[in-house]
Amino acid sequence: MRFKSAITFTVLGLLVPVLAQAHVSIQSGAAFAQVSDVVIFGVGHGCEGDDATLDTTSVTVEIPAGVGSVRPELSGFDEVSLKTDKTGAVVAVTWTKEKALPDDISYYELKLRLKAPDAPFTIIPFPTYQSCTSADGKTEAVVDWVGGPGDKDAEPAPLLYVLPARFPGWNQFEVPEDIEDLAGFFSDAQIVWSGKSAYSINPATVELIADTDGVSSLSKIKAGSKIWVKY
Repeated sequence: MRFKSAITFTVLGLLVPVLAQAHVSIQSGAAFAQVSDVVIFGVGHGCEGDDATLDTTSVTVEIPAGVGSVRPELSGFDEVSLKTDKTGAVVAVTWTKEKALPDDISYYELKLRLKAPDAPFTIIPFPTYQSCTSADGKTEAVVDWVGGPGDKDAEPAPLLYVLPARFPGWNQFEVPEDIEDLAGFFSDAQIVWSGKSAYSINPATVELIADTDGVSSLSKIKAGSKIWVKY
């Protein structure tokens, strides 16, 4: 595996304007707080240039504060570069490929082993910069995936959902912030209870909740709530 000690960000003004096709996103699902695991960034498409769709040749992922133990895999690219701060913490990772494919025909998975911060029930954006090149090297394009949750003025950044440690069966948690995206945090839960309201992603369980007297459908969890979750 080839590594470089630093990265150089592309000068955006030299690149042609692009229209995003499909965003770079985290495909490996949620992470657990304070646990090292492999996070996979999926790159579904290249970038659109003036007259063609270009192959992805470079991807830079910024590492948010609090995320530690970052170790990248080569992931099918030719080189991996790291940028660190004064403390030695990794603040950005760049994958680079020397030669572009003739067309946008490949799907890429970029893998990072990292430790999520001790911040359960939070969503962490990973600002990402995707550069693409034509096979002859004459045309370049870039897409910045930097928008946070609900940001309509920028392309969406990959989002990592952070979960608390849990055990099979029933677990009780206290929620530090409002949770509106229940599917994002509880996609693998059998059922979630908050007071007399319940949530499940399973259609059969949803039907049972609706048919149970005195139980309402849970659509949002307020900060400070104590919830029961069964896995």
